[in-house]
Amino acid sequence: MHNHPSKAAWRKSTFCNGADACVEVAPLANGNVALRDSKAQDGPVLVFTPEEWAVFLNGARAGEFDFDLEARVAGA
Repeated sequence: MHNHPSKAAWRKSTFCNGADACVEVAPLANGNVALRDSKAQDGPVLVFTPEEWAVFLNGARAGEFDFDLEARVAGA
């Protein structure tokens, strides 16, 4: 395991089903978690501390980030 995102072991959700519109996540040796766009693997990377990642995952699991995507696209 590495601390630098370029050498990290990236993986994406099985829910992507081969789609291009996915994000990839990688654990880093220092405990941080890296996140990137699967379409832009050489692009920017977000790095979260373990605490930040845990708060995000808890919010996602609780539905705090759920929204009606079709309504948002139609209203744009």
